[in-house]
Amino acid sequence: MFIGEYEHNVDAKGRIIMPAKLREDIGEKFIITKGLDGCLFAYSQAEWANFEEKLKALPLAQKNARNFVRFFLSGAVECEIDKQGRFLIPANLREHALLDKEVVIIGVGTRLEIWNRETWKTYSSDENISADEIAENMTMLGI
Repeated sequence: MFIGEYEHNVDAKGRIIMPAKLREDIGEKFIITKGLDGCLFAYSQAEWANFEEKLKALPLAQKNARNFVRFFLSGAVECEIDKQGRFLIPANLREHALLDKEVVIIGVGTRLEIWNRETWKTYSSDENISADEIAENMTMLGI
């Protein structure tokens, strides 16, 4: 399970260091795709296969389902960690998440999210996210 928050920089070639604590779980090769809320999602090969099965099960006749599948699969790319622990994020995905210099990689259970540092700070600020409000809403889901 992926947990934690790690700050890193994007180098001139568009590479980021994968935090050492996450390397074993994500594997040498993994999948990155466009994510929700302005970030990128990164999945281990096994978790990507699970996610892909869920996407395949969506009804082709529903436009929202087709759009959802297109969104995730069109941006998906296999990444590989080099000997220095870095991986390359393609330009189109860097543009999607506004990754230019400082990034934050967060663990969210079955996937990693890669955020522009300032976007993450704004998104996760107390003004945007109230833990009390979230907890109140989660009780409806049995959490």
